[in-house]
Amino acid sequence: MLFIILSGFFAACMLLPAGKFFKERLSYLLCLLPLSLFIYFASYIPKVMTGNVILESTDWIPSLGVNASFRLDGLSLLFSLLITGIGFLVFLYSGSYLKGHNYLDRFYAYLCIFMSAMLGMVLSDNILLLFVFWELTSISSFFLIGFNNDSKESRKSAILSLSITGLGGFFLMAGFILISHITGTFSIQELLGSTAIKDNALYPLVLIFIFIGAFTKSAQFPFHFWLPGAMTAPTPVSAYLHSATMVKAGIFLLARFSPILGGTAEWSYALMSIGGFTMLYAAVHSLLRTDMKAILAYSTISALGVMVFLIGIGTKEAFIALTTFVVVHALYKAALFLITGIVDHETGTRDITRLAGLKKVLLPVYIAGVLAALSSAGLPFTFGFIGKDLIYEATLNTASSIALYITILAVATNLCLVAAGFMAGIKPFVGQLPHEFGSV
Repeated sequence: MLFIILSGFFAACMLLPAGKFFKERLSYLLCLLPLSLFIYFASYIPKVMTGNVILESTDWIPSLGVNASFRLDGLSLLFSLLITGIGFLVFLYSGSYLKGHNYLDRFYAYLCIFMSAMLGMVLSDNILLLFVFWELTSISSFFLIGFNNDSKESRKSAILSLSITGLGGFFLMAGFILISHITGTFSIQELLGSTAIKDNALYPLVLIFIFIGAFTKSAQFPFHFWLPGAMTAPTPVSAYLHSATMVKAGIFLLARFSPILGGTAEWSYALMSIGGFTMLYAAVHSLLRTDMKAILAYSTISALGVMVFLIGIGTKEAFIALTTFVVVHALYKAALFLITGIVDHETGTRDITRLAGLKKVLLPVYIAGVLAALSSAGLPFTFGFIGKDLIYEATLNTASSIALYITILAVATNLCLVAAGFMAGIKPFVGQLPHEFGSV
């Protein structure tokens, strides 16, 4: 697994000196990397589905007894498939979107580094190693968000995102130090079988540190504000980082540590409170935006709130809903971001008050937009329907007197997201085509 993780770093190192000679073919050549990695991970599906966990380890810091350990289980396999699968589509799309860009080779180098950092994070079986890759995702995302560095707004957004996620990384490191101090180990495999942390007086402090690390990365209130600003990044970056990968790093962290830290009132109440507030707050705010990317940014924050909320519920039904919704959301949200990029590329604007009737000139994009919007709304016969149905089942089956209230909260959030999906995926394509877009 170490070679698989490092493959993106190797590709980036080769791109920097040689990429300029293959600019016209970069997207076709480089998309083979995530595609081959996707096939590699897909080959493990039968083995992992039977409950097997693949563990690999090599010496890293022998003097401290720390190994570079990796694990491939159901959770890490799910995220690895998302990282490489969505990565393949984004790598391919970027070639057309940024065709002729002077620094296309540099862009792909950043993407390769980010992909490898994400894979390293989800596959780590060592919390020290997990933290190293966690920080690498923040650093590589800084370069991707600020890729258009001639724009002051892009530079400002990149610095803001790095500052917020960097702050979260500081608290996460503190949490990991406390965990290793309490348990005497860095190994996630060993932590999974330990109850020492929950029985320790430092448990509330550990929770606070881990929560801040996760919430800053996954844009939970009150750390959510960096994500809308990050929409200054090129659309392929938004589709990759802000639908399927980086913003779900915090979700992965909470899911990974749920068996270790979860099952307590403090864990459940904190996640349900923050996730519940974030999902409704952001869903309402998505309706107040007119920029297609801003609408998608706030609807993404809302969806992340739903995921945090489900982890807080902590039941078997909630985790089934979580894993399904993670996949479903990545698919329809990445599609909506890529559609937004096409609209912006062809019309020069993302303002839905100016966009209308584009189905007359962008019919295939319109069809894709309708399908993605319907899936985001959770209508029958779409992938989104399965995800939303499982969410309602999880909330209704909560063994609590507030089951009905949290279901109402979930329904209210979804109604807002239905409208947001319509605004971003359908509204720009219906109505009378403005004269200025007749030549698109």
